[in-house]
Amino acid sequence: MSSAGQAVGLLEVYGLVTAFAAADAACKAANVTIESFDKNKPDKADTLEIPLLVLVKLRGSVADIKAALEAGEKAATSLGGVLSKHIIARPTQDTEKMLKISAFS
Repeated sequence: MSSAGQAVGLLEVYGLVTAFAAADAACKAANVTIESFDKNKPDKADTLEIPLLVLVKLRGSVADIKAALEAGEKAATSLGGVLSKHIIARPTQDTEKMLKISAFS
C-alpha cells in the first residue's frame, strides 16, 4: 500500500533505543506505519549524555498520527527524551521525496 497522501508524524528523540520504544508504542496505539528512521549527530554531541538524534517518521490518518505521537512521546520521555514532534497533514510531492531520505540506508 502506498503511503502517498497520508499524514506524516515526525518524532525526534535522543538515542536509537528510545526511537525503537517510541515507534513500538506509536504503532500499538494507533493505525500507523513506520515510514523510516533517520539519524543526526547534533552540535556539541560530545557534551551530551546521548549524542545521537533519531527521527521516527510515521504514516497514517491525521487522527491516528496524533494518537501515535502522543504514545510515542510518552514512551520516549521515560527513556532518552524527546527533542521535537510535528505533524504534516498533507505533504507536498517535494516533501514526499525528502521523506524517503535516510542516513540509516
